[in-house]
Amino acid sequence: MNITLNRATRFCALIAAALLVLAPATARATVDGETGTAFTLTAKADHITTGDGGSIYFWGYALPGKRAQYPGPTFIVNQGDTVTITLNNTLTVPVSIAFPGQEGVIASGGSAGLLTQEATAGNPVTVTYTFTAAHAGTYMYHSGTDPQVQVEMGLFGAIIVRPYGFDPMSPRAYAQAASAYDYEYLFLLSEMDPRIHQAVELGLPIDPNWLTNYFPGWWFINGRNAPDTMLMANSAWLPTQPYNCMPRLHPGDTLLMRVIAAGRDLHPYHHHGNHARIIARDGRPLESAPGAGLDLSYEVFTIQSVPGETVDALFSWTGKGMGWDIYGTGPEHAHTCTPNAEGFDVTTYEWCADHGKAFPVVLPENAELTFGGFYSGSPFLGSLALLPPGEGGLNPNAGFTFMWHSHNEKEMTNYDIFPGGMMTMLIVEPPGVPIM
Repeated sequence: MNITLNRATRFCALIAAALLVLAPATARATVDGETGTAFTLTAKADHITTGDGGSIYFWGYALPGKRAQYPGPTFIVNQGDTVTITLNNTLTVPVSIAFPGQEGVIASGGSAGLLTQEATAGNPVTVTYTFTAAHAGTYMYHSGTDPQVQVEMGLFGAIIVRPYGFDPMSPRAYAQAASAYDYEYLFLLSEMDPRIHQAVELGLPIDPNWLTNYFPGWWFINGRNAPDTMLMANSAWLPTQPYNCMPRLHPGDTLLMRVIAAGRDLHPYHHHGNHARIIARDGRPLESAPGAGLDLSYEVFTIQSVPGETVDALFSWTGKGMGWDIYGTGPEHAHTCTPNAEGFDVTTYEWCADHGKAFPVVLPENAELTFGGFYSGSPFLGSLALLPPGEGGLNPNAGFTFMWHSHNEKEMTNYDIFPGGMMTMLIVEPPGVPIM
């Protein structure tokens, strides 16, 4: 246990350091991935690190000259692009790639498999897949060969298709104006049954009962489980798990959630802080007719992430109706509130109806409190206050933090040890704090 706690402490130091890095004023948080129209992947074996300090053998797709990734590389393409993906194979079994939601996929080379052409084990002939990205949206790709084993082992990834005329400084998820957002994050949810991975690593047969009586022990967001979910992208700690999954936004901003369920289980992904509006499923906008403007979208407080399904949802936080001034009262917190047409301050997005209202309770003295690592020492947005030595430190900008996690409580553990698993934090940063 001491080893785990010490490792988590080191990770937390990296989190704090990463949050202090400033970005240019024009920077926007976008999904990390590979852009272009032609990509090459190689199926390889490697290991990932779990949040409890363990190591798990997996199979993954790798970019040229790189180690395998869990999940595989995210591809970011434009609507209308002709996309080509070439697959090589270093594993001892045939592998392939299937592309749900993509129309007219043409596969050439390799050998014929049940669903598509396969890159045969030990065969130097590659397989090439070509399709036109006809529809904007969020999609998954995965092995089409023995998927109950190979998807479990890690052969899957995400594809994001930008809509026609995409403007990175005024982005939309789809053509509809109602799909506009400020920042976007990918939440690719998966799980692992350690029995299967251990058997494959040792070259032992997989007990068929394991596939029918599936029993995972680790749960992941973008290939990481807590506390690793709160590291920034491309951390040296996690060379085979490069993707960030700790969202950040300012009051009034709109965050696009791209949620994918890559595993076998349903995951109730709960986003504290506010409801989210689901605007699309499986890359198809929720509108009754073309031009209706997402009139079938709806709000939820938990996204029921169904296996194989993708969901696009919009999330925002304003503090409206909190009943107290989120920026503080008194001389040390002097500020004005100039409402716009909606009643929010034109600069800070404070809800002006609550301006000047005192915090509703008196906080106990520090000696009577237990502090979380994200507590700034103050209940007010953007305000830091003194904390005991060694406390706090994970929230250098004094944002408001909300846990985002699976509402299946077991999925918030690392092999039954809480906290861990499918859990991360949302940070509402004060206005003016750059977000990358």
